[in-house]
Amino acid sequence: MAGHFLTTHQRVVDELGRRIVRGVWEPGGPLPVEGALAADIGVSRGVVREAVKALVAKGMLHVRPRTGTRVLPPERWNHLDRDVLRWKQAGDATALLRDTGELRRIVEPEAARLAAGRAGPDDVRVLYESLASMESAAAAPGRAGYVEADIAFHRALLDASGNRLLGSLGRAVEIALEHSFLVSTQTPGAVEASLPGHRAVVRAVEARDSVAASRAVLALIEAAEQEIAQSPAMPSDTPGGTV
Repeated sequence: MAGHFLTTHQRVVDELGRRIVRGVWEPGGPLPVEGALAADIGVSRGVVREAVKALVAKGMLHVRPRTGTRVLPPERWNHLDRDVLRWKQAGDATALLRDTGELRRIVEPEAARLAAGRAGPDDVRVLYESLASMESAAAAPGRAGYVEADIAFHRALLDASGNRLLGSLGRAVEIALEHSFLVSTQTPGAVEASLPGHRAVVRAVEARDSVAASRAVLALIEAAEQEIAQSPAMPSDTPGGTV
């Protein structure tokens, strides 16, 4: 929704979701009554009612007869939801970077191993095309489009695993990856250093070398973690190695 015109419904979902992530209302505590929220935000009670339904679907709210609407704790939220990821990015970017790095370590090396055994010619072609887009963007003024090309590469790798759940996971966490890559690529020299590593992944997948593919991806992830820790986009009091 960011960067696009928001409908009234989307705007209210966004406002309430951000407040929940910021901790304006305590987990387990009640949400203000419908009328109060409508007056506060300046919309109708019907719009608030529909926004609450959307947040219930995201696992952030629970509605019960007579007891009203209550805020659910973060462990109940759908953290793969694109809106929830956006709100977390705005509310606690450091925690989101840490979670993203941990998820990548768990998922991507195994996806690369599977891709080395399963990828067909079309999968390899898409990986090479994504790599070429990264190289072109790296050479462009301001490196326009580099992060998008990097995301496309990693999405293509998950697709090449042949596991449709992994492919869907890649699309679900694009916002988290985008945030991570935007931070890591601000470290001087990070973009240039990452290109050989991405090329090594493609070559290992093409050669059907599962061990080399897995190791190459893990090396990329470890390098990104170091770049994030050193990035000028990170707060100066962020401990090194925590993201």
